[in-house]
Amino acid sequence: MAVGIFDSGLGGLTVLDAVAKRLPNVPLVYLGDSAHAPYGVRTPDDIYNLTTAATQRLFDAGCDLVILACNTASAAALRRMQEGWVPPGKRVLGVFVPLIEALTERQWGDNSPPREVAAKHVALFATPATVSSRAFQRELAFRAIGVDVEAQACGGVVDAIEDGDMILAEALVRSHVDALQRKMPTPDAAVLGCTHYPLMAEVFQDALGPQVKVFSQANLVAESLADYLDRHPQMVGPGTEPAFLTTGDPKRVSSRATQFLRRQITFTSA
Repeated sequence: MAVGIFDSGLGGLTVLDAVAKRLPNVPLVYLGDSAHAPYGVRTPDDIYNLTTAATQRLFDAGCDLVILACNTASAAALRRMQEGWVPPGKRVLGVFVPLIEALTERQWGDNSPPREVAAKHVALFATPATVSSRAFQRELAFRAIGVDVEAQACGGVVDAIEDGDMILAEALVRSHVDALQRKMPTPDAAVLGCTHYPLMAEVFQDALGPQVKVFSQANLVAESLADYLDRHPQMVGPGTEPAFLTTGDPKRVSSRATQFLRRQITFTSA
């Protein structure tokens, strides 16, 4: 009855934590590809190959459903995976869907024509690969009209968070917000388009100001997954044991993860 959660590193732990609180009876198998992080500066083919390998490892661990808790993988690899790679009886979902559902205030299954929504000026903070893919803008355009999206590639933030250097991460976030505001001085809403960024959500909010509504993904993904499993209970896989897997150094990754979640997390080699 396991569900898999994948991220290029530790950022997806923000999603895992929210999902664990929302679905406490579902065993979660987490795989962080720390040996190859960050994904945000890799080519689309690189991201696709690494993401499919990691997803297959989660299928092998007894997960029939895998959440790509990585915006870069969701942007650069998910559609290609769904169109030609995902085996029968398996399912891979990304993290854009719940975010756009919340931003446009409409359900993903609502296929009515695009319409105007409350947010007119949206700031997107994401990795360079997510920004260059324009996947967020493409999916948003299917559901909303009249929304101006200004994207800011936040180089260095993921590396700083993975290294545990939160002072550097905060300085970089403030620098990227400043760069965004030079292009879009008064956004209505801001999207934290990387699952590492919720760890810096308060800094983003402080730098943007209280008038900007900040959309962070973890709780949105957890609610969306709970709704999905209500509708598709057969997608809960046969695995019964929770696990934390990494392609990196388990001892180092465990130490960082424990700091992030403020509880003991023990990773083993994937």
